[in-house]
Amino acid sequence: MHYLATIVGSGQTPAPESPEFKAGVERYAAFQAAAGAAISGGAALFPAATAINVRRSGDQTLITDGPFTEQAEVVTGYYVFDAQDLDEAIQLARRIPAAENGTIEVRPMAMWAPPGVPGADWWLALLWESPANLLAPDSPEWAAMATEHGQFAEKVGEAIRGGGALQPPDTATMVRVRDGQLLLTDGPFTEGAEVVDGLYVFTAASPAEATEIAAQIPRGPQGRSELRRIVDLGF
Repeated sequence: MHYLATIVGSGQTPAPESPEFKAGVERYAAFQAAAGAAISGGAALFPAATAINVRRSGDQTLITDGPFTEQAEVVTGYYVFDAQDLDEAIQLARRIPAAENGTIEVRPMAMWAPPGVPGADWWLALLWESPANLLAPDSPEWAAMATEHGQFAEKVGEAIRGGGALQPPDTATMVRVRDGQLLLTDGPFTEGAEVVDGLYVFTAASPAEATEIAAQIPRGPQGRSELRRIVDLGF
C-alpha cells in the first residue's frame, strides 16, 4: 500500500543554493539509500514564499503569490512509501531527517501513479479542499470527480508525470522525533479550513505555464491548488 509522507515545517528553509541546504541534501541522500525500494516517489520543494495559489470563484480563476497566510506551517517536501502497513510507513517516516525538528504527516493513499525522478522543470500541485467538501473514496461523487481528473489528464497529456489521491484526513498520523523518542498524534497537520486531498506532479517551462495547467485541475467549489516548484537534487 502507498502512504504519502508530507514533510511539514515552519517554512524557514534554506535556499536550494545555500551551503545549509546542500548539507541537508547529504542527509536525505543517506536516508533514501537506506530506504531503497520502499520509496515510490518524493521531492524537495522551493520555499513557500515562491508558491502560487490557484483558486476558483464562480467562473473566475483567482491567482495569488506566496504562502497561504492561514497556515502556520507549510509543506517543504514529500515522500511516497510503498509499505505493507501503517506501522512500516511510520518507521520509514521517523527516519526522515525533518522528523527531528518538524513534523511528518503519514496518510494512506487511495491511488498513486509514480512520477519517476524529478527534473529541473518539474512542479508539484498540492490539492487543498475544505473538510466539508471532501469526497469519500469509492463513493459515486468520488467516481464522478475521478472521471473529471481523467479528462484533465488526457487534455494536459505528457506534461503530467504522476499524481495521487488520499484517504480521508482522519486516517492521518503525525510523526515527530524529539530527543530520540517517537511521538505519534492522530489526525492531519492542519487544524484550519483546508486539508490536502491529492497531488499532481507535472512539467512546465515557466511559472505561467505551470499556473495555466494548475487552473485546469478539477477542484471542488472551495478547492485550491498550491503550486510549488520541485528542486532538482540530481538523484
